[in-house]
Amino acid sequence: MAFTPNGKHLVAGQWLDGNGTFTSSPAHGPAHDFAVGTVELVNKAAEAAEEAFLSYGYSSRAERAAFLEAIADEIEARAAAITQIGTEETGLPAARLEGERGRTTGQLRLFAAHILAGDYLDRRVDKALPERKPLPRPEIRLVQRPVGPVAVFGASNFPLAFSTAGGDTASALAAGCPVVVKGHPAHPGTGEIVAEAIRAAIEKTGMPAGTFSLIQSDGRAAGEALVRHPAIKAVGFTGSLAAGRALFDLCAARPEPIPFFGELGSVNPVFLLPQALAARADEIGKGWAGSLTMGCGQFCTNPGVIIVTDGEDADRFVAAAREALAAVGPQTMLTDGIADAYQDGQARFESRNTVKPLLTTASTGRTVLPNLFEISGEQFLADHALSEEVFGPLGLVVRVSSVDEMEKLARNFEGQLTATIHMDDGDLADAKRLRPALERKAGRVLVNGFPTGVEVVDSMVHGGPYPASTNFGATSVGTMAIRRFLRPVSYQNMPEGLLPEDFIN
Repeated sequence: MAFTPNGKHLVAGQWLDGNGTFTSSPAHGPAHDFAVGTVELVNKAAEAAEEAFLSYGYSSRAERAAFLEAIADEIEARAAAITQIGTEETGLPAARLEGERGRTTGQLRLFAAHILAGDYLDRRVDKALPERKPLPRPEIRLVQRPVGPVAVFGASNFPLAFSTAGGDTASALAAGCPVVVKGHPAHPGTGEIVAEAIRAAIEKTGMPAGTFSLIQSDGRAAGEALVRHPAIKAVGFTGSLAAGRALFDLCAARPEPIPFFGELGSVNPVFLLPQALAARADEIGKGWAGSLTMGCGQFCTNPGVIIVTDGEDADRFVAAAREALAAVGPQTMLTDGIADAYQDGQARFESRNTVKPLLTTASTGRTVLPNLFEISGEQFLADHALSEEVFGPLGLVVRVSSVDEMEKLARNFEGQLTATIHMDDGDLADAKRLRPALERKAGRVLVNGFPTGVEVVDSMVHGGPYPASTNFGATSVGTMAIRRFLRPVSYQNMPEGLLPEDFIN
């Protein structure tokens, strides 16, 4: 049976109307009306989250793990309906939505297992030294505790894995923090059905109703009110640099400033070293084109810039990449606004007489084709705008004269989510020269691969220095993501019966 959204907000277990409506803009299928979030609704949701924290924040790890598992079960029980509404709203193929659903439920189950193991608590005990001179030392214990209610902003490009029940929500709930989600207007129906799955899991496991709420909106007022609400103690965000920076500034301007964990995207530079270029120019060119156009280039890890040493081998690489990109058919972008921004980015490159067009195409509405440009390293360094992210299948080849110039470019990039080196054994010395610069610029440095595809594992870092993210010490993917929503507390001379349960179990 087809899923038809009710178009309401979920606030502390109740579906509520707002003040006015906005209409979704699906890639195909019927449009639906959704209530617009208000400051009053945000206040209700945040206050319910604070009330829920008084019990949910002190629930056992076993109880929270069972809750996370129940959310995963309820999402899977709605699998067909989620795929139906998700493909309609975003234009993403069914296989992509099904894979992303698996990633979403996998994240929830991963965090359930992670908190049961207990290592994330970082429990430390310094025993009392009553005989120490000149003064005795008291017993001191430390453990990580949840920070309180968390606001999460859904992402446009991942309607499941980075949205309503995505990694930010999963890690916050695992930590013991109630969550209020500001749904993304690109896929409000998908957000609604996932919210209903979370509501069902709350009822199934007996969690407080205010543990989760969803506020829908196509404007800024609800999101800004959510960030400003005094009950909110941290914010998770995935989106554009402009929107993320505006919310970051709001967090800092509050009477009580709070941490803003924004993942803002990057160009994810790829460095193609001489020996690898000579041996595998065609293969790497085709591989880069495939990564550049995966999901219509709408990944924050899209490798938009590749740096090569000039010469015949670079010519072969460019020819292979251009041929592969020219063979890619039209793809649908997630929203009209994203498609417009992609065309603006293309126009920015076409307006520079320093940039050589290698493949230029025309887009129609939300349907776009790849574009490829080329520039020298010197000219690239002189024009900062060309190092800014273009969200979509647009690539820039930067030709440099030597590895020395390549290293200079590496040092001049802004913060990135990823940086990639393609190398053969003979490139090891050059790669060693690049690595210190790249690890200062990126949260993930990879060799002989492409950054699209982020593994959800303990060792993953999905973040990086600004402007890739607003907190270089945090990750939004992997089990370390839970650290964003915890704070250390020390307990001095605390009787065992008064200690948090996490010290005992």
